[in-house]
Amino acid sequence: MSSTSQKPPGRASTLRTFHAFQNRDFRILWPANFFSYISRWMQMTLLAWMVLQLTDSPLLVALVGFFGMGPMLLLGVFGGALADRLDRRRLLVTTQTVNCIAVLIMAVLLNTGLVQFWYAYVAIAVSGAGWALDSPSRRSIIHSLLGRSGVTNAIALDSVAMHGSRMMGPALAGVLINLVDVKGGYFMVVAFQLLAVALIWSVRVPPRPETDGSTGESKQREGRDSQSIFRNLAEGFRYVRGSRIILATIAVTILMNLFVFSYIQIMPIIATDVLGVGSGLMGLLIAIDGFGALIGSTLIASMTGLRHHGRVYLGGSMIALFALLAFSFSRSYLLSLGILLVLGLGGAGFGTMQATIIMLVAREDMRGRALGVISLAIGAGPLGALLIGVVANTAGPMFAIGLNASIGIAALILVALLMPSLRQRTQTDEQRNIEDG
Repeated sequence: MSSTSQKPPGRASTLRTFHAFQNRDFRILWPANFFSYISRWMQMTLLAWMVLQLTDSPLLVALVGFFGMGPMLLLGVFGGALADRLDRRRLLVTTQTVNCIAVLIMAVLLNTGLVQFWYAYVAIAVSGAGWALDSPSRRSIIHSLLGRSGVTNAIALDSVAMHGSRMMGPALAGVLINLVDVKGGYFMVVAFQLLAVALIWSVRVPPRPETDGSTGESKQREGRDSQSIFRNLAEGFRYVRGSRIILATIAVTILMNLFVFSYIQIMPIIATDVLGVGSGLMGLLIAIDGFGALIGSTLIASMTGLRHHGRVYLGGSMIALFALLAFSFSRSYLLSLGILLVLGLGGAGFGTMQATIIMLVAREDMRGRALGVISLAIGAGPLGALLIGVVANTAGPMFAIGLNASIGIAALILVALLMPSLRQRTQTDEQRNIEDG
């Protein structure tokens, strides 16, 4: 065999890591998602800082996260149903255009000098509503473009975009606060939103399969489209309730959003009152776990033949929780940066596998609604933000974080013990039912 026919090991590894980029439409969707993600993280940081400056209240700062994630709790399942019924690209364009208009209005209001702190809640709620309605469609499109065999790599690369934005968004916002204040930073958010819309317009999404003789999918689709959206939702909930691995995935999603990620909402308070730093270093503090997650997601994208996705999901979640517990004891800025980097590495296992498990397990006609139920579970985030804000207001921010981490560790151990499906090989529901006889 000629040696010239073989790829060098390093090149083969690189091609494996970025395999999904061989698809033309994924190459366009990836930066579209990235610009959408980064604008969201910038908004969260800019508005949290604005509320801190106007109120100096941990609870009112935490409410930015509450209103940003609250729409997930109310609208997430509707987003899943819409992903199964409507043109998903058109839905993305619509939600992102509305976001563009909302951030432009907020930028103008900020520059009038008459802004009040509660404007932040309205602005971030509009962004959160768009996120809730289009998130299942974003992930469903990825499956349509890459198929089952390529979905793990594609979701890992999408997580690279998400975590990269979580790193760059707060850091950029912190720099812009120093240079041009919140009102100037918001115009950068507008620019990113416009880029996202322009790119999404160029994505070509394959039509859903219309016929499948073995499953009667065309009849299922015809019946589903003739049903009311509420009947679609009820059907989706029944399906999710009957899937052990999807239920277990939802349980972990709830506890992670309730007890882990809510710490971000009080980071401005921690930066100024505990670690004694300003807006620039605060932005880096919020961003560093995104850098850790970026590394973790890239490593996951390089994996081949992964069969136990749930173990990565559980392991990453546990690493994030223990890192959060360690962070609650830190009073050093540099030590805190290192701990949050580790938290991000663990968070990559959670974030990447969350959607991957659902898309590998769920039926084609139920995938959007299953992702919608995951969005509903992500809606635990605003409750976590509210809880940590109340505790931080009375007992201090680091105590609130330590309490959250301790409860989260105990809850995750219970889920792992009581729901063993996450520790088993990842299979579709049909495959699992066949094996169970």
